[in-house]
Amino acid sequence: MLAGCTPATGVSRNSPYGADSHGQGVDGMTVGHRLMAAGEPELALKAYLRGAGEVGINADVLSSIGSANLALGRLGQAEKILRRALELDPNFVPALNNLGVVLMEQDNYGEARVMFQKAFALDSGETDSIRENLMLAIARSEASVYDPTQEEEKGGFRLVRQEKGKFVLLSDL
Repeated sequence: MLAGCTPATGVSRNSPYGADSHGQGVDGMTVGHRLMAAGEPELALKAYLRGAGEVGINADVLSSIGSANLALGRLGQAEKILRRALELDPNFVPALNNLGVVLMEQDNYGEARVMFQKAFALDSGETDSIRENLMLAIARSEASVYDPTQEEEKGGFRLVRQEKGKFVLLSDL
């Protein structure tokens, strides 16, 4: 009659629900990666912080924490943490890619392009998302260098020919 009260698995009565005292727990980093894949960045961040306590601070942990902050829209925090990850390992591809994404979100296309180029080179071009990010950063950085429509919209400056071979730059002030 009371067979359901004492589990056959050997879990004691004082064990937390869902915990197997004889089994191995899943590390925080793995849990965090699974939660990120499931679209739960807030819970993933907590798992990554737990993982940092388990394995210590390294580029992978910092990159994961940074990517969770990025997913939460905390761009300043994400940038700071990802830059710290790159201080520990300047060739860590996920941190390079994620920092590039942060920089793109902040309209810093030139630096984002550099990050994506380095990530693409280190990854040997194998990851499609890095390739796509690089192409987007190249397009946006080239578009932000010179856009003739911006001059027309602002009124800005005009080049006017005065004589043969002489031009004057005029402002619409």
